[in-house]
Amino acid sequence: MEILQYGFMQRALAAGIIVGIISPLMGIFLVLRRLSLIGDALSHISFAGVAAGLVAQINATLSAMIFAIFGTLGIEYFRKHYQKHADLAIALIMSGGMGLAVILISLGKGNTASILSYLFGSIIAVTEMDLYIIISVGLLVIISTTLLYKALFYISFDEEGAALAGIPVNTINIYFTLLTAVTAAASMRIVGILLVSSLMTIPVATALQLAGSFRAAALISVLMAITGVLVGLLISFHLSLAPGGTIVLFSLLQLMSVILCKKLYGYFRYFKG
Repeated sequence: MEILQYGFMQRALAAGIIVGIISPLMGIFLVLRRLSLIGDALSHISFAGVAAGLVAQINATLSAMIFAIFGTLGIEYFRKHYQKHADLAIALIMSGGMGLAVILISLGKGNTASILSYLFGSIIAVTEMDLYIIISVGLLVIISTTLLYKALFYISFDEEGAALAGIPVNTINIYFTLLTAVTAAASMRIVGILLVSSLMTIPVATALQLAGSFRAAALISVLMAITGVLVGLLISFHLSLAPGGTIVLFSLLQLMSVILCKKLYGYFRYFKG
């Protein structure tokens, strides 16, 4: 294909495929545990990390991951102090992250001029260093979810039962949230900070409409995410659109198409019967 002649497009597609794999892998556990909003909180604190990286003139993806990791620890800290209102921890980190980001942007002046590419994603903005970081995160997430699959599965459906069975629930929860943090930071280059959580949840929502088992849902969500990312990147390249918005809208189109097809199939069976 002609577009593969461009180095920036090769990097974007490679990064997009990896992000398309790891985002729903994290997302399916988040959705089942009703923690979908953690992706939003981590994206907000990642925004502060990006601003800090641009001000300090270091790799913004790496600084976003560092901030996201500290944001994860912050969420766990507040969750322990507000056990009856655990969602408050997410709101606190989201507010703090956005407030810090705004201050850093105002301090950075000209150094933060490229902040929009992180907010909405950019095809041409994926550097070789970004790609190496995304590949490293991808390997970490895939290996970790493979090794911890049974424990994560058990915890997602019955956390108390998992603890009674001897599974180190607290340790795995913290590690899993750290994985979610680096996944959110890695994904921002493709879909943008404001839309990171969409890639973790929309493909999973589509998969849950189709799958009859957890493994099938995980596989379908990954396939949906990869398709959404690749088609979104191609459309945004040819029409000069923001890749993040294009990917998310196409993913929503996939979801609505599946829901519509299921309804039409149900009506067909009803009238045929």
